[in-house]
Amino acid sequence: MRRMATPEEFEAAAARVQKLPKKPSNDELLELYALFKQASVGDATGKRPGMLDVRGRAKHDAWEKRRGMSPEAARAAYVKVVARLEGK
Repeated sequence: MRRMATPEEFEAAAARVQKLPKKPSNDELLELYALFKQASVGDATGKRPGMLDVRGRAKHDAWEKRRGMSPEAARAAYVKVVARLEGK
């Protein structure tokens, strides 16, 4: 069984995202956003943004793909992605 990240590890990873050695790609940013929202809020809420809100729509879609993922699993995945982006 995979080890789950503690809330403290999740918060520490969220703080480290601001200090990454290089800016993540758009896909990586969407992955981080979706995992962060799933871990902190749960399943996606609200209506999908309209066609003209391309950025909002992409963020909502990325979050929606995580529907059903537990907050604990989302925290663990988020910490893992941050570590990968840090080069660890």
